[in-house]
Amino acid sequence: MSTQQKRSFAVIGLGTFGTTVASELARFNNHVLGIDILERNVANVAETLAEALIADGRDEQALREAGVGNYDVAVVAIGEELEANILCTMNVKMLGVPTVWVKAISRTHHRILSKLGADRVIQPEQEIGRHIAQMLHNPLVRDYVSLGNGFHVVDFRVPDGLAGKRIDALGLSDAFEVRVLGLMRGTEFISCKRTEEELQADDKLLLLGRREDMRRLGDSL
Repeated sequence: MSTQQKRSFAVIGLGTFGTTVASELARFNNHVLGIDILERNVANVAETLAEALIADGRDEQALREAGVGNYDVAVVAIGEELEANILCTMNVKMLGVPTVWVKAISRTHHRILSKLGADRVIQPEQEIGRHIAQMLHNPLVRDYVSLGNGFHVVDFRVPDGLAGKRIDALGLSDAFEVRVLGLMRGTEFISCKRTEEELQADDKLLLLGRREDMRRLGDSL
């Protein structure tokens, strides 16, 4: 059983993005408060979240009365209304919420929110767009996670041309500066310490490296 401590989240703005974030957090058994200015959006999550309130994120007093300042994390998911998004961010910061994540709609908006002290600024459309483009560009890349500073962990499907080769014979570290973290074969994880393991088609290599090095590897195959 997981011993991870649950946290409390206030999600302000219950459009598609905010509703998805709030519902998933609730599914992980966190206490989630959902807030939106529109009654229909609040009604959509009323049975999913611990609390759901109709309130205006621009109104500091309304957020105070809702108890937002007592939450561990605030997620400002207000979308197209730039003024409302910025004012809401200012309000949750003034209420003393320890961690604030905010949705941005442009690079300029991103800079403003960063100046206001947002702990994390998200541009979902751009981030998922880059993610999809990377996988479309190289069909061998099934998925990846950015670790920051240009490093990624990539779930890389082994092509037919590498079937039968040993992991230690690939020379990925020398030729591409890419490190093999492990191998998934079906539901079995094979440690990278077993370098004598022969690859099979459709095995999945877990690789660590920089984006440009991963691209060179993919292009070489």
